[in-house]
Amino acid sequence: MKYFSPLIPFIAGWALLLSTDSLSSISLINGLLQLLLFIMVVCIPTWRTGRMSYVDIGWPWGLVLIGVLTGLLSEGLRSLIVSAVYIFIGGRMGMGALKMWQLGMLKHEFPRYRYQRMRWEKAGKTNTTLVMQVEAILQGLANASFLAMPAFIIAANPSASISVFEVIGLLIWLGAFVMETISDAQKLAFLKEMKKTGEKNKVCNVGLWKFSRHPNYFSEWMVWNALVLASIPSWIALYKVESIVAWLLLGGGLMFVSNIMYTTLVYYTGAVPSEYFSVQKRPEYKAYQQSTNMFFPGPSKVIFASGLSKKSR
Repeated sequence: MKYFSPLIPFIAGWALLLSTDSLSSISLINGLLQLLLFIMVVCIPTWRTGRMSYVDIGWPWGLVLIGVLTGLLSEGLRSLIVSAVYIFIGGRMGMGALKMWQLGMLKHEFPRYRYQRMRWEKAGKTNTTLVMQVEAILQGLANASFLAMPAFIIAANPSASISVFEVIGLLIWLGAFVMETISDAQKLAFLKEMKKTGEKNKVCNVGLWKFSRHPNYFSEWMVWNALVLASIPSWIALYKVESIVAWLLLGGGLMFVSNIMYTTLVYYTGAVPSEYFSVQKRPEYKAYQQSTNMFFPGPSKVIFASGLSKKSR
């Protein structure tokens, strides 16, 4: 049971969508296609190679699939906008993953998945082949359940008027996308400069990386918070057509989206696994940890502490 228990919340989330009157049809189609996608793109390659890095292909293209289904099976400007957002989010990451595959980078397991193996060993999960398949299916079920909720709930709203929550959500999404793009560009420029000067294993602490050790992960989290915020008016509208139990559970599911992405981006495959290897590889990284927030952007801890010290004199 310890191997399969992580699947339970996501199976429950998919079952919730299937039990609704408004979202059951599109959720059934999406869930079956997500599982097919992950079996072909992630499960089989993982089984043949013993590497989980193929999740980085399956997950974003699963988001594209959500966007395509939303656009094809729903009507109205609202559904077209959220469809485009999902396709853009997934397509951007998916094209990057395909480029890494083309360059042969998936022939080596990514550090975050090597870190997962350490977690499995600590948890007593010794059947690595089985646990990798469970983890792969979990990602597909996440796309079939909670990560699809904002898109499907927004697209189910027939109202012609646009809510202020939707406008604010779209603006937050655009801001988060800009922030993520800038942080990625700054990191790439830093790496190019280090390669040019011949310096190795240096810490990127320029631009947005001065305020957060992972501004790209924070931006990605805000993308999903923006989608949740934009979903609120459409969720409220579902009160008239869904049972009170299903309606409340869908609201809880939307809140869970933010929690899922935060946990993933900080602890699961994000900041914590990344920093485990960065500390070992980069001599200056411990000092960077002490001076810079891990996830939420903020002023330098050293400067902040220095300012407090001066005020207290």
